[in-house]
Amino acid sequence: MRFLNEAPDFDLTYSDVFMVPSLSSVSSRLKVDLTTPDKIGTKIPLVVSNMTAIAGRRMAETVARRGGIVVLPQDIPLDIVENVVEFVKSRHLVIDTPITMQQDGTVGEALSLIHKRSHGAVIVIDEHGRPTGIFTEHDAVGFDRFTQIRNVMSQEIFTLEQNLEPQEMFERLTEARLSVAPVTDSDGKLVGVITRTGALRSTIYQPAVDKQNRLMIAAAVGVNADPALRAKQLAAMGVDVIVVDTAHGHQVRMLNAIEEVRGVTAKIPLVAGNVVTADGTRDIINAGADIVKVGVGPGAMCTTRMMTGVGRPQFSAVLECSQTASELGKQIWADGGVRYPRDVALGLAAGAANVMFGSLLAGTYESAADTLRDTNGRLYKESFGMASNRAVRNRTRTESAFERARKELFEEGISSSRMYLDEHRPSVEDIIDQIIAGVRSSCTYAGATDIPEFQKRAVIGVQSASGYDEGRAQDTSW
Repeated sequence: MRFLNEAPDFDLTYSDVFMVPSLSSVSSRLKVDLTTPDKIGTKIPLVVSNMTAIAGRRMAETVARRGGIVVLPQDIPLDIVENVVEFVKSRHLVIDTPITMQQDGTVGEALSLIHKRSHGAVIVIDEHGRPTGIFTEHDAVGFDRFTQIRNVMSQEIFTLEQNLEPQEMFERLTEARLSVAPVTDSDGKLVGVITRTGALRSTIYQPAVDKQNRLMIAAAVGVNADPALRAKQLAAMGVDVIVVDTAHGHQVRMLNAIEEVRGVTAKIPLVAGNVVTADGTRDIINAGADIVKVGVGPGAMCTTRMMTGVGRPQFSAVLECSQTASELGKQIWADGGVRYPRDVALGLAAGAANVMFGSLLAGTYESAADTLRDTNGRLYKESFGMASNRAVRNRTRTESAFERARKELFEEGISSSRMYLDEHRPSVEDIIDQIIAGVRSSCTYAGATDIPEFQKRAVIGVQSASGYDEGRAQDTSW
């Protein structure tokens, strides 16, 4: 990228900059290839942060199906990580995982499960795994929570065969005036569910898959305890990318951890961070990392800058670190600071190969936290930062009460935040649509057909707070 005018002598956030259009011959957003230049296998530049309240198996499955990747947190026990990896690797590349119940289940049980997935349906199955009915939230109206689901489910079953192409699934659902249907195998057993929008998305997005054509997943390790041992165990499970993660990545302990992890995971892409300077980037790459994670303090749940004064405006950090990484033949991920799709585009323009964020996805069906209702009936989920008191308690649960109490005195993150589900965009896929549509359009404005070309052609200007405010949509009258 280049600056429209002279580069300023102060650091910039995403909100401080804008991109100007250039002469373009790209006729359609759909002609833009968003395969990431870090070559890990992702088809869109979207990495979900390793946050406990966000990154779980539902999120990992859904994001990978649309071409991104999720990083599982470092504080999840290894047996649970193994279960999640096995689950994600076994998922279908097009068909979504169903929510299932037996006929003797209750309405209350069904309602507690239905917001685990965005398709909004519980498939009722018999003892042979064949669908016998469908339950939606609307079917519960007028019935108490103890009513058996067989008495309220819709018994007229419209199913689709699993060997159909996504376009044909979409057309059949449209013809039947249905938004969702069970998908069955040749024996009539349930395979999964497909929505009309899901079928459509499968014609637009490519899944992020490994060499065995299974959905991809990443996992984090910390710098304490024995990072090499955990990384070796993660590699044996089939994890596709390993992330060595700590808030202050430019430290000797991190560099030693990278060398140890690199020694036992030679063929797996290794990401490490976080840093915000050229020196930090260079040291982490020289220690053995393939990709450097950039960002200190820009996250929505992070209070590091307010607590310590430490950090750096994210656009400038990404720009400097990406230039250093490029000189060494490596890549960076821009971690944090994303509030709008424009921020993802600007992170890519500054040189990031992938953009990492979490809180933007906290209020979705697929995030790992439980779905709750406030006193007005609105759905929300609780989110928290990974340096918060709550996260520290989770991470140190195997230590003595005394050591845990000492560590809990120091926190740099929000321990509880209500993230409301947007009734119009309640799924992570809805947010992916927004982000990817925005990034594709940014590429067409720059006249670029892929991310490397976008990074070369992007022209960036610096704006005042009024300039940023001018670009915000006005949703009410003056």
